[in-house]
Amino acid sequence: MVPQVRILYLPPETKKNGTNIIRDLENSERENTGIKTMHVKFNNVFGYFFEVSKSQVDKVPAHYIRKQTTANGERYITPELKEQEDLILHAEEKILELEYILFIELLKKVAVKTVEIQTIAGMLAQIDVYCSFAFIAAGRRYVRPVLDESAVIELKQSRHPVLEQLEQYYVPNDIVLNDGELRIITGPNMAGKSSLMRQTALCVLLAQIGSFVPAASARIGVVDRIFTRVGASDDLATGQSTFMVEMTETAQILNNATSRSLIILDEIGRGTSTFDGMSIAWSVAEYIVSKLKAKTLFATHYHHLNGLAEEFSSVTNYSVAVKEDGEEIIFLHKLVEGSADKSYGIHVARLAGLPAEVVRRAREMQGKLEKNG
Repeated sequence: MVPQVRILYLPPETKKNGTNIIRDLENSERENTGIKTMHVKFNNVFGYFFEVSKSQVDKVPAHYIRKQTTANGERYITPELKEQEDLILHAEEKILELEYILFIELLKKVAVKTVEIQTIAGMLAQIDVYCSFAFIAAGRRYVRPVLDESAVIELKQSRHPVLEQLEQYYVPNDIVLNDGELRIITGPNMAGKSSLMRQTALCVLLAQIGSFVPAASARIGVVDRIFTRVGASDDLATGQSTFMVEMTETAQILNNATSRSLIILDEIGRGTSTFDGMSIAWSVAEYIVSKLKAKTLFATHYHHLNGLAEEFSSVTNYSVAVKEDGEEIIFLHKLVEGSADKSYGIHVARLAGLPAEVVRRAREMQGKLEKNG
């Protein structure tokens, strides 16, 4: 129920300029009465009042109401002064009362048109989404994907929708995933494996929400879900190590993915010993291929996983190309068929700024370990 509140007109300056209003009233009354020494004062007992010295009391108008006699003069109030006092002291309260009443009135009017307003809001939301899609597609050279009931993802010259805006030159790549195919992707750190996989997932997502995609052409079969296992972090709040988090995420994928899913695995088994990790990674890939048959991109530094292609026809090996120039490497960011035989981790360590002595010793140890098998 809306409370019945008496609404007084509140001039815009009432709340912010109360002092100026009182001063203007004081000057006006001085002019009207001829009492040049009159002052408007305030205390907690009477509020605002006119103070007149004893020598000027005879000039006080008849409509002034005397409130108090002091040693030096008299104190008076007037209806106009009390009205201004009420406005000034209760301006915030009255503003809130007025806002509340107006808000309730607005709610009543909106309630009558709820269905129409929600319908229009829904239409405007769709228009906003479509306009945003169109704006981005036109400005960034996106193409309309072909969506069908197949189990194929075919992206020609695909790009990462975010990274291409940050990089001066972004190398596009072809990504083709057939029904149930698992791609093992090897190659050095910083070569672009993660970006390639992420852009594939993003293109699928964009296509299925109705957007054009960053590619030269695209054909995308309907995907029921996109599963990702990327990055590495622990969960200290629940006492889970990095490896435990990794395994929990992997388990969630293996227990919920279907043959219609797209799986993105960016390293599996790196948080434990080499043989433990490699064994887990191999077993996970094998399970996906033989049981789930989901389209999968699997980036790894375990080059032994390339051997899966010899056992399963649906496994293919790809790598991200690099060019070696003496001890230097040039990242080409191009996905090519075939496996990489090195990860170039020491090169990346040098680029990161490790001391030359550490890098040199790492190369020596790498040679010894490779020699000893």
